[in-house]
Amino acid sequence: MSGQAEEEGPLAKASKAADDLYQLRDTCFPANPDEKIDKLQKESDLAIKLLDSIPPEQRKFPVERATYEYLRGKILDVFSDYKKEAEDHLSKAVKLNPSLTDAWLCLGNCIWKKGDLSAAKNCFALALSKGPNKKILCQLSMLERKMAQGTENQAELVEESIQHAKEAITLDVKDGNSWYNLGNACLTSFFVTGAWDHSKLLQSLKAYQNAEKDDGMKSNPDLYFNCATVNKYLENYERALTGFEAAGLKDPGLKATEEVQKIVNLLDKLDNLLRGHARSKRLASLASSLASVNLSSSYRRATIDDLSDGLNKGAAVVGKVLFFIRHENVAPLYYLLCDSNEKCFALSVYGLRYDAIKEGDQIILLEPFYRQIEFSWKEKFYHFKSVRVDFIEQLLVNGKAFSPQQGVRASIYAQHKP
Repeated sequence: MSGQAEEEGPLAKASKAADDLYQLRDTCFPANPDEKIDKLQKESDLAIKLLDSIPPEQRKFPVERATYEYLRGKILDVFSDYKKEAEDHLSKAVKLNPSLTDAWLCLGNCIWKKGDLSAAKNCFALALSKGPNKKILCQLSMLERKMAQGTENQAELVEESIQHAKEAITLDVKDGNSWYNLGNACLTSFFVTGAWDHSKLLQSLKAYQNAEKDDGMKSNPDLYFNCATVNKYLENYERALTGFEAAGLKDPGLKATEEVQKIVNLLDKLDNLLRGHARSKRLASLASSLASVNLSSSYRRATIDDLSDGLNKGAAVVGKVLFFIRHENVAPLYYLLCDSNEKCFALSVYGLRYDAIKEGDQIILLEPFYRQIEFSWKEKFYHFKSVRVDFIEQLLVNGKAFSPQQGVRASIYAQHKP
């Protein structure tokens, strides 16, 4: 037994060196990306030297040899670019020991970098045939999202990704990475199915919140970035700004600063228009005709001041479109409206063609989702009333419902890592 322990000792040290190398890769985000590459190269060279120091007689048996080949391939594969040498060592490892699940995982990741997604999926499937494994399930889930891009059945593939993410969580409900992966899968589902189904965003947000409970995830800047993205589309502007700023501090390489500026630009535009039109003499004449608009008896007439936070079932608000607000994202569409009491508010609409509503149109909002936005950011105070419309069935324009052709499901891909 002591001889076996001695044999395992050097490989165990090399394994720890490989793990430390990947920890560096996943937690080091210097302002200059070249610094990270240099650090990884230095540490990977040291890890390879440690492997090479293992006497040949201590890696002559198939199991030890397989572990040696796996560790060498893993160390070489730490970089973002594909390396054939890494694939060769990992292929040897799984041939020598087909039960070495971690080697199948690394081989799948390596082949993924080469661009052969089907072969990578086959590696993950072979690994799972050895038994359930949360890491493999997470990688398979990520790969399915990658495979979905540009395909006709992308929604189906993303749904498979969600199911594999959930399977990983059932194996360890406290694993932050599994929850983070589920959050990414639900967020991707929101994008590929048209960027309108807010239930997907709520599922994603809950998953990210569970991921944040794992201390090991607090160093992951993508978690903060993706969670901020969810909050942006949920129109939780303050949380989105805070999240993007935190992500940018952790990894300057992310486009977090640009995301912050996009939100600030939109908020400033909304704020300026609302302030300007609140004092407009045109409002009285524009709003005067709204009180006489006939409503279905199944709805009660309301003004923007009558609404409560959240979904207002059974209520209908009649408004006039004052302005179409251009901004830097594809969805949602933003408008400035006034109600029959001359009160101005912002309207965001999902799932509708950009030319379906025009300035001057009369709008009836059925069962509007209302929010009062009120917060400070960088010494500027934002305070305005906002209504969000998720379904075109909630809108009547000039007394008419929209046709299905006027609806749109804008496919947007998340600007984040898988």
